[in-house]
Amino acid sequence: PVKVLMWTIMTKRRVKPEHVRREEIMNAALDVIYEVGLSNTTIAQIAKKAELSTGIVSHYFGDKQGLINTCMQEMLNVLRRKTEQYRAEADSHPESQIKAIIDSNFDISQVNEKAMRVWLDFWSASMHVPDLSRLQKINDLRLYSNLKFYFLKLMDEQQASVAARGLAALIDGLWLRGSLSRHNEFDSELARSIAYDYVKTQLQFANKPLQERQNE
Repeated sequence: PVKVLMWTIMTKRRVKPEHVRREEIMNAALDVIYEVGLSNTTIAQIAKKAELSTGIVSHYFGDKQGLINTCMQEMLNVLRRKTEQYRAEADSHPESQIKAIIDSNFDISQVNEKAMRVWLDFWSASMHVPDLSRLQKINDLRLYSNLKFYFLKLMDEQQASVAARGLAALIDGLWLRGSLSRHNEFDSELARSIAYDYVKTQLQFANKPLQERQNE
């Protein structure tokens, strides 16, 4: 009876809700990708890291690609939630909202060493994997659309489109340059400052009389 009771207690401890188990597996996958790279990552390595069988990992995600797709989707969700958080904390002025979007893209969740290395692998793989490419395009469109929405409150349609595309490219470029740097830490303050200056320049240009803009 005692052995049966102990076995029952241990079994209950091992049984976890599905969402908890899935999160553990995804965290293990991200750890492995960070350690060995996406191309070298295997289900067996992920299962070992999560201290589970390969069968359980496959049960939740199917195959490696299914798990990778879910991991990238979750990283995009983290970015989306951070953007919503920063926007909610900022005042309602369009310029403040644009700066909040900038801030969210350089939040520590996006620029820590692990996140940057994993993102680089996802970006690279998205050029060859349709599912990852689709997710990347959704993210790109979301950033552009959000920026244009607020730029439209400050300038005309054509200017807003150019400003939004330029800022989106600048954000990505600053992030990419930082991720390839040999420094251990990403200089988020410098990145924000550069992006803020771009916004300031675009707003100053938009507020100039039309004749002055045409002469430049």
